[in-house]
Amino acid sequence: MRNMDLAPLYRASVGFDRMADLMDRALTAEVAAPTYPPYNIEKTGENAYRISIAVAGFAADDLSVEMRDGAVIVSARKAEEDAGRTYLHRGIATRAFERKFTLADHVRVEGASHVDGMLHIDLLREVPEALKPRKIAISRSAPATIDANAGAETAKLNS
Repeated sequence: MRNMDLAPLYRASVGFDRMADLMDRALTAEVAAPTYPPYNIEKTGENAYRISIAVAGFAADDLSVEMRDGAVIVSARKAEEDAGRTYLHRGIATRAFERKFTLADHVRVEGASHVDGMLHIDLLREVPEALKPRKIAISRSAPATIDANAGAETAKLNS
């Protein structure tokens, strides 16, 4: 993967720092992206999403879901309880992990549940009223005309 220089974006724009950081993280994360634990991200409604993470071997008390800096951070740490066990084969990984999912603006965590070895995190996008599309009423009256001479006289008085 080739490196992309985002310096021109920083020089020519204001307020896009978060987007540039997200692009930078996405481009650098491809090289060594962790594969444990496996997860799904699904769209469950028009403004609803679900992250499902396979957490076999972890109890709900071993898991932590936290919202921080516009991201959902899921971590797990298994308490040592295998002192008396002897495994002939150990294929269920219970190693500690931390997974970070960056959220878009106006997306919040609705809740989390731990069912049948799966951790489900439900997300909801709530678009503020100011950003929602709205219909503008069109009046049927004639537009008001502006007298060009009155505008010139007002400009002379203000100067």
